[in-house]
Amino acid sequence: MAEYSYQAVDVRGKNRKGNIEASDEAQARTLLKKNGLIVLKLGEAGMLTKDISITIGKPVTPRELGIFCRQFQSILHAGVTIIEALKMLGDQTENKAFAKGIRDTAALVEKGETLGNAMRRNPKLFPGILITMVDAGEASGSMEVSFARMATHFEKTAKTKALIKKAMIYPVVLAVVALVVVIVMSVFVFPKFADMFASMGTEMPGITKVVMAISNVLMYRWYFIILVLAILILSVRMYAKTSSGRHVFGSLALKLPVFGKMNSKNACANFSRTFSTLIGSGMSISQSLEITARSMSNILYREALEQARVEVEQGVNLSAALRENPLFPAMVCQMLNIGEETGNVEKMLDKVAEYYEEEVEIQTQSLSAAMEPMIIVVMGIIVMFMVMAIYMPMIQMYSDAGNL
Repeated sequence: MAEYSYQAVDVRGKNRKGNIEASDEAQARTLLKKNGLIVLKLGEAGMLTKDISITIGKPVTPRELGIFCRQFQSILHAGVTIIEALKMLGDQTENKAFAKGIRDTAALVEKGETLGNAMRRNPKLFPGILITMVDAGEASGSMEVSFARMATHFEKTAKTKALIKKAMIYPVVLAVVALVVVIVMSVFVFPKFADMFASMGTEMPGITKVVMAISNVLMYRWYFIILVLAILILSVRMYAKTSSGRHVFGSLALKLPVFGKMNSKNACANFSRTFSTLIGSGMSISQSLEITARSMSNILYREALEQARVEVEQGVNLSAALRENPLFPAMVCQMLNIGEETGNVEKMLDKVAEYYEEEVEIQTQSLSAAMEPMIIVVMGIIVMFMVMAIYMPMIQMYSDAGNL
């Protein structure tokens, strides 16, 4: 996916400009046209025209979106108008940026905009899938159903992310503790012993020389380490935004030991849940694939779904199109094929999503349990390495003294 900068005119004749992500310029024009914009100028965004995202306050999380959709559905079911519902939710939402976006949306709806178009003005707060579902709900008169589906979608997404985040907290904390131990011993403890060893003229073992070198770098070249890390992180982030970088990191995410399988299962769960939600709203398979592809974080899955959409438009069954790609397990294709034959794709994909979400949960818990003892062992090795670097010269000193 590339980023394109555009200048356009909306249905009210107002000038609009901004950036949009698309696979090519033709798709960018199509997406802008669907948003009701007449394109005046369109070109690939350069360094000076790329969007610089500065978010004031916390970003909107799937959990907050789930709560928003669930509350919106409940309020609508109680007979409250859309404008009043938005005002109520804007007043009670804790995330300030999200609350402002909801109030701005209410103001636009009050001026005559549809809810979908009003949300489209804040794409960084309202995901594309939510906007599409709102459009479908407004067209079919089933707004409550649309928000109920989206509430379930975001709640499932939030649960999966929370499980992965929870599994990583303990290893990260232990890794930070290990790093702090190394820095404290290298900067404050080891130099005192090193001075004592040097004053006695003791020949340093190799392990001690290594720790001394690390200690000297941390004490006198710390700014060099920070500079190198900053350059490395910046370079990796810039490379990750390029087409080549997205492909490299996308492939790496699926090939990592243990994590690769978990990332693959998570992607299949996201695909199944998103596609099922869109199909259930009455949207065509082609449109659902297009939106689902844009929602995938891994570019390999995104391109696979875009290719599948092209084949579906040519008359190929979706299950057959996905079966050609090794990214999608046999179970996904088989269940999808059963859904196509029985006319119940939505239900089959819901079952697939539930299966892979449970798999991710089980694997996450197993990974967390396995990593705890492994990290403790690594920390023990690090501490042992530091202790040996201190005691080996002392043992050598006692040995030399005994031989006199």
